[in-house]
Amino acid sequence: MEGLRPFNCLQGFLRALEREGHLCRVSVEVDPRLEVTEITTRVVRERGPCLLFERVKGADFPLVINLFGHPRRIEIALGRKPAQIGAELRLLAERLQQPSLKGLWQSRSTLYRVASMRPARTRFGKVTEVEEPPDFTRLPVLTCWPEDGGPFITFGMTLTRDPETGLRNLGLYRLQIHERTKTGMHWQIQKGGGFHYWEAEKRGRSLPASVILGGDPALMLAAALPLPEGMDEIAFAGFLRRKPVPVIEIDGDPGGGASWQIVADAELAILGQVPAGERRMEGPFGDHLGHYSAAAEFPVFKARRWYRRAAAVYPAAVVGKPPQEDLVIGNAIQEMLNPLISLLKPEVCDLWAYGETGFHGLTVVSVRQRYAREGVKTAFGILGEGQLSLTKCVLLVDPGVDVKSFPAVLEALRAHFDPCEDLIVIGGTPYDTLDFTSRRMNLGSKMILDATASGAPRPPMGEGERAGLRTRLDRLELPWKVYGDVLVAIQVPAGKPARALSQELVQAIPPSLPLAVLVSEDVDIEDTMSFLWGWFTRFEPAADLVAAEAKITGAVLRHFAPVVIDATHKEGYQKPLVMDPAVVEKVDRRWNEYRICG
Repeated sequence: MEGLRPFNCLQGFLRALEREGHLCRVSVEVDPRLEVTEITTRVVRERGPCLLFERVKGADFPLVINLFGHPRRIEIALGRKPAQIGAELRLLAERLQQPSLKGLWQSRSTLYRVASMRPARTRFGKVTEVEEPPDFTRLPVLTCWPEDGGPFITFGMTLTRDPETGLRNLGLYRLQIHERTKTGMHWQIQKGGGFHYWEAEKRGRSLPASVILGGDPALMLAAALPLPEGMDEIAFAGFLRRKPVPVIEIDGDPGGGASWQIVADAELAILGQVPAGERRMEGPFGDHLGHYSAAAEFPVFKARRWYRRAAAVYPAAVVGKPPQEDLVIGNAIQEMLNPLISLLKPEVCDLWAYGETGFHGLTVVSVRQRYAREGVKTAFGILGEGQLSLTKCVLLVDPGVDVKSFPAVLEALRAHFDPCEDLIVIGGTPYDTLDFTSRRMNLGSKMILDATASGAPRPPMGEGERAGLRTRLDRLELPWKVYGDVLVAIQVPAGKPARALSQELVQAIPPSLPLAVLVSEDVDIEDTMSFLWGWFTRFEPAADLVAAEAKITGAVLRHFAPVVIDATHKEGYQKPLVMDPAVVEKVDRRWNEYRICG
């Protein structure tokens, strides 16, 4: 794939996917309310094709979904594997840090691409074939889950500029359809567009915004990247696709003062304003944590006009309990950007955020420690770094531990983790907006687990200890599973008090098994993905840890093993996502009609 000519637009990408057998056309009519979600969720879990729904009930445009739900499609979009891009970026950064003629010559192709990152200005493009008044009801906008607050645009790229510096931001933010020309603008904490709006609102001004639907797939992936604040996603897309992204500057009404930029090869571009001081209830919405995020007040996007291709295709995505398409996208993003982490923090050997936990739930970091507890210093640094600052749990391991392998991480915990010395809980910190476990939007607590070697490794449990543990756990008469001789997962039925069980367990479990995690009945403890999802989406460190003993030494709280983590679904938590049984039955009945191949 190296050297492949970049795609100019979404439809060129779709043609390439169809040639490779990665696109399936669905010609029968489908309902954008729930039916598309149920179909897509099944296809994603089977690592199936991209779906082009040619007839969507009540809509004027076809809908494409699951664009990036397979690693091969991301390779096609980028012309090479994401890890190759990561290696290119790392090598270039190293050579530029210590430049030499030889190094620059060896990087000449990469440098050429960097030089062409700046977007190209143009006056016309395919997206300007049709100009007309906006009407969101004409689009095949999905209502993904039964209790969603309405239909949501789920793959709209919002383009804004900082009112003070003029720097661009292109980000993926969900937009709930309120009226024919109005949507919500879900700017979560730590989002670039939200920072631009904050600057505009301070000045009492509306923020011009363009919502871009479709475009070159490299651009669509770039919009999902957690780039450093102020770095231009459109320019970075130029690097990924090996040539500049063409953009069109559009002036507002005479005397209005507003102007917009749109992507020339997009499918559709919606121009509008986000007024200062205006809020409207948005949500609930079934999000990527596998639960509904609560309804709350968010800014409003007011569309003024739109441009589109004459034969536009509407892109969408479904999020929910993993695995979904965003798991593949998130892993590809990490492969591209993680090689740069060690340039900022030289002691970091590798880093991996687990998509099974919603990415912000658990990040495992391997560190090369040059002095005692350097890893803890690194963990604090990561918790203050851009999107990584929203991480709930940082788990530290030694170099050589495969951070992507949960069994390898468990072995490091077994050998080196002692909660008395290696568990740190931090309260009152910024939180992922979607994380409901603290019951306070954008605020919660975090946890650091240090599983790096600080002495001789702890020996594994002996057979006698295992037999004794089995006897004690069987007395609970609850489903349980021991992971890696370090952690026991216990499934707790609804109605059984988890906190009382926690108190019982810290007396029953030997200190040689330092961790226990209580999960609810809807979590499959035999399946690692389900277990990680159930654990990290349903606990808050400061509220849900029970230790065999807790002592305060000076101002330091120490937890003595075993430590039980109550990750059951609690009263007041948001509901998990469950599809309407009638829709499941409908899709079962119609499955052969869809003729989904691949």
